[in-house]
Amino acid sequence: MKTNELFSILKEHSNKALLFGYNNTQLVAQNYHITEVKHTTIKAVDCGGKMDSWNETIIQLLEPASYNGETAMSCLKAAGILNKVGEIAAYDMDALIKFEYGNTAFHTAHLPVEQVLVGDDKIIVQLGIDATQCKAADACGLTLEELTAPNTAASCAPGSGCC
Repeated sequence: MKTNELFSILKEHSNKALLFGYNNTQLVAQNYHITEVKHTTIKAVDCGGKMDSWNETIIQLLEPASYNGETAMSCLKAAGILNKVGEIAAYDMDALIKFEYGNTAFHTAHLPVEQVLVGDDKIIVQLGIDATQCKAADACGLTLEELTAPNTAASCAPGSGCC
């Protein structure tokens, strides 16, 4: 999901509660806080020597240690926080959006949006996972298994775009 898509969803559903799901079955406690927004540029070089870059917007969610039945913030309130951030540091609206989240039972990670579930009075932003990948394998038309097989490693020449 891109940053502009999240902003559109928040605007469209401004009167609804905003919840976040993770690990397929868990919900972030409803008294979460949006504590920080990071505008990042990733510059990466894969094992085949190919450079790539992209922007990400990372929204940090903090789950307080205790939960006393508070209700989730509305999409309108979340949009207000994010808009205030945008007044100070402009967004790349085409940037990928991720949420930084973790608690005592779930390691902190940058989680992409898997899907948005819309209900009558709430939306749930279901967070997924990012799996590691080998971009050089894709460029060479190899599967990861083929790329990591002992006989394949010997056939990859430096500068070939493959590992």
